[in-house]
Formats: sequence, C-alpha cells, structure tokens
Amino acid sequence: MQLTDIGVNLTHPSLAEQCAAVLDRAYAAGVAQLLLTGTSLVESEQAIKLCEEHDESQSRLFSTAGIHPHDASSWNSDSASQLKTLLAHQRVRAVGECGLDFNRDFSPRPQQEKVLEEHLALAVELKLPVFLHERDASQRLLEILTDYRDQLPAAVVHCFTGEKRALFNYLDLDLHIGITGWICDERRGTHLQPLVREIPQGRLMLESDAPFLLPRTLRPKPKNGRNEPAYLTETLKTVAEHRCETIESLAAHTSATAQAFFRLPALKMASTTD
Repeated sequence: MQLTDIGVNLTHPSLAEQCAAVLDRAYAAGVAQLLLTGTSLVESEQAIKLCEEHDESQSRLFSTAGIHPHDASSWNSDSASQLKTLLAHQRVRAVGECGLDFNRDFSPRPQQEKVLEEHLALAVELKLPVFLHERDASQRLLEILTDYRDQLPAAVVHCFTGEKRALFNYLDLDLHIGITGWICDERRGTHLQPLVREIPQGRLMLESDAPFLLPRTLRPKPKNGRNEPAYLTETLKTVAEHRCETIESLAAHTSATAQAFFRLPALKMASTTD
C-alpha cells in the first residue's frame, strides 16, 4: 500500500529540524510521495531545497510555491516575478498555497482577493494546477475561480472543512478536494464523515497538513502532540470507513488521483531518505 500526502508543511521548524527522521517514518508507514507546501516566497524556496536535499531519486518529494492568504499583505511589485521563478523549478508542481481566509483576516480581504487573482493568472500562464486555501469564504472563492476555471488545468481545495453546499459547489466547478485529519475530530469534523461519500473517485485526495491537525483518533497519541505524514494512515482509515471502501482501495485511487493532478513521476523504489 502506497499513499500520497498532498500537503505537508515540512518547512515548519518542528519538522524541518528532524526532516530525515520524519521522512523515514512516513516511508515506513507507506506514505511514499509527499507534496511540501509553500506558504511564502521564503518557505517555498526552503521547500524546494528540502526536496533536493532529501530525495536524490527525484521521485518522492515535490512542492508547491505560493503565498498564503494570511501573508497576502506581503505581496509587492516584485512578488509575481519572484514567484514565477520558483514555479519554474522542476520540483514545483502547483501554484499555492493561495486563496482566501475570511476567518482570521490576517490580511485585508481586498488584498487577499488581489493576490489570489495574481496566483491564478500565473497558473493559467504556466499551465499549472492550483493548491487552494479557503476558510469562511467559499462563495467569494467560487466567484473569483469562475473567471479562471476554464483556463486552469486543475485546482484542489486543500484541507476541506466546509459544509455540503460548499462541497457540491466546488465539485460542480470540477475542483478536487483534499481531506485531512479534521475528519477524525469528534469536536468539529464529524459533519465531514457523511460528506466524503459524495466526493467522486478521481476527485478525492488525502493530506496530513502536518505538523497541524493531528488525527484525534490516533492511538497512542504522540507526547509532543505534533502531526506527521506517517499519521496519514489514520485519516485513511477514517475516510475509508465512511466511504465503505477498503483502505487498500482508497489508498490506491487517491494516490493515483494525486499522481495525475500533480503530474508526479512513477515512484523509483529506493532507500528511505535516499
């Protein structure tokens, strides 16, 4: 069984400091390919560097490059050209993390919208898929995406946590959906359990979003409370249960979807961290 984790924040200090060990545990658990999330220009560059340092086979580690809506205020006249340079790197397979976050509003909403459109324009120009973030902004995200969707190769709403209406609207726009350990959270994620049955095969992918969103069903829990890609198997179990699928079948089709979406190469079996 081989899994693909489409979203791991490996540049986060809690993971980057022991990157090789984190990857060893992921590979041992069956998480064979990982997409490292770029959330700023600096972290996108760091993600590329980690890919190069820890994957000589060039078949296990890839990344996204973008500016998170929390940091949309950092966008300036040079940002587009800097981001375009990063997006040209062979390890980068999607534009993002970009999108809208009207929950925390760390950047003004008009600026978030402007920066999202800048990302989408680059994705259209470079023919790259988009890795999207959305919190409390599904309607506005849909309105903006509608103007670009026909020109985009593909787009995924990463870490989907919304309600049925938002899910169906995203699916109607031919978007992919990323599911995290949020679905394992009995306090706030149970509404996702019946909804995952509604995501067609070929549009569903799995992600850890590590070091965040540790699956609360995991036993035993790590003492540090930190999520890792290795724990994606717990999300796999929960999603498989609520889709009435075997874990082997779910792992196979979500990984195949991820490989097609991010244009990942066939896995070259090698030693763990190469």
